[in-house]
Amino acid sequence: EQAERFGAIFVTADADRVDLSSPPFRVQVHTKAYSADSLIITTGASARMLDLPNEARLLGHGVSTCATCDGFFFRDHEIAVVGGGDSAIEEAMFLTKFASKVTLVHRRKELRASKIMQERAFANPKLEFVWDSVVEEMLGDTKLAGLRLRDTVTNATSELAVTGAFVAIGHTPNTALFTGQLDLDENGYIVTEGGSTRTSIEGVFAAGDVQDHVFRQAITASGTGCMAAIEAERWLEATKFAASAG
Repeated sequence: EQAERFGAIFVTADADRVDLSSPPFRVQVHTKAYSADSLIITTGASARMLDLPNEARLLGHGVSTCATCDGFFFRDHEIAVVGGGDSAIEEAMFLTKFASKVTLVHRRKELRASKIMQERAFANPKLEFVWDSVVEEMLGDTKLAGLRLRDTVTNATSELAVTGAFVAIGHTPNTALFTGQLDLDENGYIVTEGGSTRTSIEGVFAAGDVQDHVFRQAITASGTGCMAAIEAERWLEATKFAASAG
């Protein structure tokens, strides 16, 4: 509402393609094209899911992708974390502050997490491990009642009785529109200059999870959004001044 009072126009639609080859930058939305002297990209990142039949239906009903967001709701519950990297271990360690027991399910017999993270995890008495296992089914109708696991070595199945399951197998930045136009890191996140939201193209800025693979929180996304807005405004003013002076 505040933004609208200052003249912002909102368009609720998915962009089909962008052209950042030269200003004004162009954003195509279906049959309509929008042009801009400056562009702020805040397309975020999507949590990778297991693609199980009940997963989407139980999301928010026992299934989550963010321990920081939802951990408190599982106080004194027995819960599971799926994954084996640093993010999974960090989520599992955080969840032991609330849960009565946390079981980490990993498809291999050893973790991919760093040595120091593994040492911390193995030393935590509330954290248990199920090795060489994958989740085949999320059980429950209106809320999660457990996980059906399959042993990747023996093919045997078992059930893990948990009321919470956190999927921690990574995130995919929503940067397909910008591939080949902006500098991206090896994981596909937009590269920004240190301490700023500036990208590899002058006048284009990026904020939030699309350029942040560390914190991934709403408050940090909002903070970089504010930074991008200020930097875009300053860039526009400087460009306008240079044009008038020239």
